[in-house]
Amino acid sequence: MKLKAKVLTLLFLFVIPCLMMAQKKELSQARTILKSGRGVEQAEQLMTGLLKDSANRDNKRIYAVWYEAVLKQYEAVNEKLYMKQRQDTAQFFELTRRLFTVAEALDSLDMRPDKKGRVNPEYRKENAEQLMKFRPNLFFGSTYYVRHADFRKAFEFSEAYMDCVRQPLFSSYRLDSTDSRLPEAAYWATYSAFRLNDPVLTLRHRHLALKDTAKAEFTLQYMAEARLWLKDDSLYLETLREGFRLYPQNNYFFPRLMDYYTARGENTEALRVVNRALEFNDSSELYQFAKLTVLFNMGHYEKCIQLCNQLIGQNDSLPEPYYYAGTAYLNQALKFHPLRDKKRQRSTYQKALPYMEKYRQLAPEQKQKWGPALYRIYLNLNMGRQFDEIDKLLK
Repeated sequence: MKLKAKVLTLLFLFVIPCLMMAQKKELSQARTILKSGRGVEQAEQLMTGLLKDSANRDNKRIYAVWYEAVLKQYEAVNEKLYMKQRQDTAQFFELTRRLFTVAEALDSLDMRPDKKGRVNPEYRKENAEQLMKFRPNLFFGSTYYVRHADFRKAFEFSEAYMDCVRQPLFSSYRLDSTDSRLPEAAYWATYSAFRLNDPVLTLRHRHLALKDTAKAEFTLQYMAEARLWLKDDSLYLETLREGFRLYPQNNYFFPRLMDYYTARGENTEALRVVNRALEFNDSSELYQFAKLTVLFNMGHYEKCIQLCNQLIGQNDSLPEPYYYAGTAYLNQALKFHPLRDKKRQRSTYQKALPYMEKYRQLAPEQKQKWGPALYRIYLNLNMGRQFDEIDKLLK
């Protein structure tokens, strides 16, 4: 063996025992601190310091002491809260989450098979039993951070709560079938992600969140917005349809579904939606107005005028029914031949006149709408004085 290789070997054999002695020393020091019950934060620092060395990261004794150090801090803060002493609530929740993080890391080491392939967990049963008592605080941590508008942490705590389901540490508790609070945790995760304007995270737990039936219509709203942010038109429409099917009177789904169809000229679909809405509330001005807009867009002017009159009968101070009725008559007048159907055309302009003048009275600021319409009416009815007035107004 060459001299250089011998020197390196000797150095290696010398360093390993030194590292092990330092490790044992800090473990012993940390245990002493924990027994005293004072300065337990230092014990945690000693363990996290050891774990900075990759050589120590498979040592479950370090994780076990780390867990105990965090547990001691948790118990001290919990006692102060119980005694209603001044205490940082956020610190309590952060300690809760750290307990779970350390315990889960410890469990993954604890479940490794030995050289003979045997698995004999040393810590799982006791830690799982203990942590199941603390687990609700992960949920309450989420709602705490929601109330304080820290939606990033709220999302993280909701996920930590739900993540216990897949953790082998808690497998014996069958949380997927026994925990009735999971859908609500998923809802708060969805809500928090929505408030963060993160579409991917908003959609991550949507299936579970929808099982929280008390808040499912809000979940569907967040899903729709997320899909809109992602520019996924087909899934956006699918979500709006589902939301409208389940909650036809919700003021989110109906107007957006109508906007979607009318923007694309899909008036037949828009009419189907508004007729469905009217089945649930046939006196709604919103639904009736939406229907008259669709009828107008489809060129069904007689039905449109009929519905306008119905709306005016219900509330004669609404300006838009007058505008649509007047415009419907004007569009009908355009269909008549100015010579062969002169009388019918004039009669149609006369019918449009009172509607458009009333619209001007109710919406004087909408000159760009009633101005050109009245110009046509006065011109075709030979109403000289009124024509001159509107002509000057438009110039």
